[in-house]
Amino acid sequence: MPAQTPPWPSSIADDAQLDDLLSTPSSEAIETMRHLDGDLVVLGVAGKMGPTLARMARRASDAAGVTRRVIGVSRFSEPAHEEALRAHGVETIRCDLLDEAAVAQLPDAPLVVYMAGRKFGSTGLESLTWAMNTWLPAVVCRRYAGSRIAAFSTGNVYGLSPVGRGGSTETDAVAPVGEYAMSCLGRERMFEYVSRSAGTRVSLLRLNYATEMRYGLLVDLARKIAAGTPIDLSMGHANVIWQGDANAMSLVALAHAASPPYVVNIAGPDELSVREVCVALGARLGRPVTFTGTEAGDALLSNGARGWSDLGQPQVGLAQLIDWTADWVSRGGASLGKPTHFESRDGRF
Repeated sequence: MPAQTPPWPSSIADDAQLDDLLSTPSSEAIETMRHLDGDLVVLGVAGKMGPTLARMARRASDAAGVTRRVIGVSRFSEPAHEEALRAHGVETIRCDLLDEAAVAQLPDAPLVVYMAGRKFGSTGLESLTWAMNTWLPAVVCRRYAGSRIAAFSTGNVYGLSPVGRGGSTETDAVAPVGEYAMSCLGRERMFEYVSRSAGTRVSLLRLNYATEMRYGLLVDLARKIAAGTPIDLSMGHANVIWQGDANAMSLVALAHAASPPYVVNIAGPDELSVREVCVALGARLGRPVTFTGTEAGDALLSNGARGWSDLGQPQVGLAQLIDWTADWVSRGGASLGKPTHFESRDGRF
């Protein structure tokens, strides 16, 4: 069944409406939740994407008429995140995932979405980054060896791709730059090892880049423009995808989990020009745009064609994202205060 595009609003009023849109399931997500059996655990649920992905899993299951527990696992250092999930029918469990004994006590579940990881602050605390991104997946694989696992990875494992080529594909050789990207490749290798040795069904989701109104590449650019900060063009091209589309595609990927792993890019269809996007944002914000540097001939770019074919077409296009972002920033909408650092070309985060 093809996805039915909902009537998107011209403006997103507040956080509540934004979270509702981000957690609206695609028809593909609903059908996936209908045909897969059992409870679903989201590990690392309290991150940027986890809360709305867990809510989408709950809504998709309800829409499919399927009774299942959706359980979010995290340390929940901010109790409000836990309360919000419970208010929307998602059960919660507090757990330090680096505590192997605690992970062993987590409930059985045939469906697992793995979202735990570390990126920002990696420089200077590389050992923690490697523990989170490489050792922890091995712990989780032992605990959920018999489950379907959709595990988030990143397009950073590819390295830079020539502009105009269409982006790195899943069959391209990986070439991670910097310890963060290398540790993420280590995460993939741990999932791959257990998948091949124990038959665990895994989907590896190479995401690049999810965006919503409080976080993402477009938000970084819009806020710099609004503040009069020059835009560095050295990373002159990028991909973005509406986080709601990424959520839906990630749930559908559970149905594609396989041994050896199913590998898929989750990326938007546009190889966008940072310069052109900034000009468009500046026009909508009524602010002049200034630039520094020049566009390099390569960038971190992913080809999302396999994902669009297998997991569902993105429902929100670039023009809509630009309009929403400019409107949100111009009205002083909330921000997570976590820049993407997409402009980094040396892999240091």
